[in-house]
Amino acid sequence: MADTRPLPADDGITIACNLRICRAGQLPATDVGQNVRVRKVLIGLVATVTTVAVGAVGADFGTAIYAEYHWARSVRAANHLPFDPWVGILGFPFVTQATGHHYREVEIRAAGVDHPVVGKASIEATMHSVDLTDTSWLLKPDATLRVGKLEGRLIVDSTHVGRFMGIKDLLVEAPPKETNDATGGTTESGISGSRGLVFTGTPTAAGFDRRISVSVDLSTPDDDDTTLVFTATDVLTGPGTADEQVPDDKKAAVLAAFETRMPGMKLPFAIAPTSEGARGSDIIIEGITTGVTVAVDGFRQS
Repeated sequence: MADTRPLPADDGITIACNLRICRAGQLPATDVGQNVRVRKVLIGLVATVTTVAVGAVGADFGTAIYAEYHWARSVRAANHLPFDPWVGILGFPFVTQATGHHYREVEIRAAGVDHPVVGKASIEATMHSVDLTDTSWLLKPDATLRVGKLEGRLIVDSTHVGRFMGIKDLLVEAPPKETNDATGGTTESGISGSRGLVFTGTPTAAGFDRRISVSVDLSTPDDDDTTLVFTATDVLTGPGTADEQVPDDKKAAVLAAFETRMPGMKLPFAIAPTSEGARGSDIIIEGITTGVTVAVDGFRQS
């Protein structure tokens, strides 16, 4: 026979007797409080880390600006410039470069510097892998620098090239088939090739009173790398030119008006030129060399 004895009243085997029932979406007050405290801790931690990171980056940039200012003042003093050149010390973080006595890349630019031949010229230098072991990270005017790779550029704009040639309205352009901007061109710095540049202007010295376009090649003689030679090869017509024909009897005189020799084109730190061309409407002579030691006062050569 089956056992039909009743269960003890305090044995409660049902779930309902011990289950706390909550309305849908409602958590116990203790759990909600714990979640709020955790969120506050996390938000505080993230805010602290962000503040420290932003402060560190700001301090790094501030230190770099301070160093660039001292470099600019030293380059100015050493080269007798009438103004501070632009100096950029590239690479992040800066502080580790300074404490390691080694800058990855330094750029120096001085625009509109007096030049004895063309009146005004701009000077640029890019230094890669700069060893600061023998000098201060802030640089002094009498310092010398060991540089892994050095680029130097002398830049003359169309206006001053035209004045030198006697063509007051001269406009210089890169060869038509070449890309020529700050990130392209035939060199890393955006300089075009040296052949087939387009010179457009009015060659009044040839008895011609209309704007014409001429193809011009640039070069430096083997025996004098501080002279830039302009050789006019032909009159240009068609799209992208003045599209002006020149009579045969005047062609030689017109071409001669676009030819000249420009002496005194000394690159910063006396670097030998390795290429000539155009960037925008400027004529640029560039030199690149490696493994050199240079003095700060060699930035300006003329």
